[in-house]
Amino acid sequence: MKKLILIAFLSCSFGIAIAQQLQSPDGKQSMTFSLQSGGVPSYSLTYKDKAVVKTSKLGLELKNDKKSLLNDFTITDAKTVTFDESWSPVWGEVKTIRNHYNELAVTLDQKETGRKMIIRFRLFNDGLGFRYEFPSQKNLTYFVIKEEKTQFAMAGDHTAFWIAGDYDTQEYDYTTSKLSEIRGLTTKAVTANISQTSFSPTGVQTSLMMKTDNGLYINLHEAALLDYAVMHLNLDDKNMIFESWLTPDVNGDKGYMQAPFTTPWRTVIVSDDARNILASKMTYNLNAPSKIEDPSWIKPTKYVGVWWEMIVGKSSWAYTDEYPSVQLGVTDYTKAKPNGKHGATTVNVKKYIDFAAKHGFDGVLVEGWNIGWEDWFGNSKDYVFDFVTPYPDFDLKGIRDYAKSKGVKMIMHHETSSSIRNYERHMDQAYQFMKDNGYDAVKSGYVGDILPRGENHYSQWIVNHYQYALEKAAAYKIMVNAHEAVRPTGIGRTYPNLISNESARGTEYQAFGGSKPNHVTVLPFTRQIGGPMDYTPGIFEMDMTKINPANNSHVNSTIANQLALYLTMYSPLQMAADLPENYDRFPDAFQFIKDVALDWDDSKYLEAEPGQYVTVARKAKGTGQWFAGSVNGDKSRTSKISFDFLDAGKTYIATIYADAKDAHYKTNPQAYNIRKVIVTNKSKLVQFSAPGGGYAISFEEANKTQTKGLKRL
Repeated sequence: MKKLILIAFLSCSFGIAIAQQLQSPDGKQSMTFSLQSGGVPSYSLTYKDKAVVKTSKLGLELKNDKKSLLNDFTITDAKTVTFDESWSPVWGEVKTIRNHYNELAVTLDQKETGRKMIIRFRLFNDGLGFRYEFPSQKNLTYFVIKEEKTQFAMAGDHTAFWIAGDYDTQEYDYTTSKLSEIRGLTTKAVTANISQTSFSPTGVQTSLMMKTDNGLYINLHEAALLDYAVMHLNLDDKNMIFESWLTPDVNGDKGYMQAPFTTPWRTVIVSDDARNILASKMTYNLNAPSKIEDPSWIKPTKYVGVWWEMIVGKSSWAYTDEYPSVQLGVTDYTKAKPNGKHGATTVNVKKYIDFAAKHGFDGVLVEGWNIGWEDWFGNSKDYVFDFVTPYPDFDLKGIRDYAKSKGVKMIMHHETSSSIRNYERHMDQAYQFMKDNGYDAVKSGYVGDILPRGENHYSQWIVNHYQYALEKAAAYKIMVNAHEAVRPTGIGRTYPNLISNESARGTEYQAFGGSKPNHVTVLPFTRQIGGPMDYTPGIFEMDMTKINPANNSHVNSTIANQLALYLTMYSPLQMAADLPENYDRFPDAFQFIKDVALDWDDSKYLEAEPGQYVTVARKAKGTGQWFAGSVNGDKSRTSKISFDFLDAGKTYIATIYADAKDAHYKTNPQAYNIRKVIVTNKSKLVQFSAPGGGYAISFEEANKTQTKGLKRL
């Protein structure tokens, strides 16, 4: 690791200049900090002399305080630092990440109150991060945030890829529109199904992706979200100014602070090449290094499970349709009548274990194994789980021993029913139970309204709960895959046992009525800016009526698209989500899921346009084998890429899994072809992709015997 730190003090006996400028290491980005009239902090950002963020105000509005942290400031100190290091993630898209930035820390004094506030800016080659810092001081110790007033003034009516502001869910399809159209479209959506109807009609969630008319790609998000509420963005659509809108708690308060304290980073990633947005590691770089000294127990994992048959309605989470603990007044489930649809039975789970062992999968996830699901689905929304008591038809110890004999790991499931305090009370017992029974990873769920009532999923207190669960799991050497939790903000660098999250609209919605066919071309630009997603790809049967006649949903994707997701939707935790019998129908396509790696030494984004297509090539960690994947939006296109990422002087066999000419996500999703060709780093590919389609490629270094009879590309 190399570090170069240069410190320049700009202060002098005559005070500090009103305006301070900062440039990125490559000189392409420039940030200006200044105090406007009345001592109002502000900043602006340009990229190659094009306006990215126009002059925008900064500050915090305080509750029950005569003077907020918004104005009346003077600059008393300004320090610049250049920092350059390289670090290696425990898992990731690349083996080494460079952390290179120029920093400006501005110390502000508020004349009337004598309070101090530091605004720290870090300008990278790929964007800007800044945060508020409150050192220990006499006149500011405890305070309550009424609202954070950070602004992002846009330079035009950009095209945006957005989901509406909501305090309790992120599981929406993305809308593509001009900023000026958000108000009307959000109002319409609120009428339909948005849960937080009291939210602003121009509020959107981060990570927010935009494209300007002059060809800039801009992403707004946050990094290192700790002990603070999630930031939404409220748009002044007359002036095109976004302002932060923090998630409130049950009392309407946005944050309880105690100095010394730092807020999360506010981030602006910008480039004139969409591929650079996807390749940016700025969000991770704004997080602290790993706090897990020995991460050797954190293992990328490919898994299967009974989840999909429950999602489509073939089987159930619940053992019975009665409500033993509520209606019958008993807790002995052997007295309840089985419904005959329970998925987490000993017999059924063993089938999945056998399938995993046969095809080389690492683990099996079982949901619905513990008592109480019928109560929760029934008339008791206050039902809480205990996380250790199995249903009568699930032999936990027998399953544990059977999986071990097959070389397969079992993955635990904790549905918390969003009862935060209950989960925290049971957490030590639940994690110890996992370790005692050989479970090293847990999928946690937070479905439903937060208990206690009135709290929101993304308020400061609940964010702290997610972090508490993560750190507690680290103490037990347990990996966490949190669903319905807060969207990630790069915390996976500091706690790499956060091996994945859901926190967006995943594959399950394809069984609940569908998602837009271009959804997976937006997620890498939005949800994945903060970390990997457990998207649960690999669906081969698109017509849900063939699995459950009562389910009329359709998966808006081709099989080739589903294969490509293992590359484009990066995660060190990947599920082959479909039923085993559907993979048995298409063994040649299934081979790619079995072969594709989970962890990478290098990644090259070859094509990218938000909402339209993403193409990436990745080099498997430790093996040197390359894979590539491309997902397409709702219109057919021809992808044109070069294989110049391959090693020079080597010959490879490329196995290409692609849409057939007549493939279509709706009318012919299972039409694909597989071909093998000889390629080198000088080869070029011209490949058709159907609507909702794509392609996937595996590369294998070849010898003369293997290449016999194959054509060169």
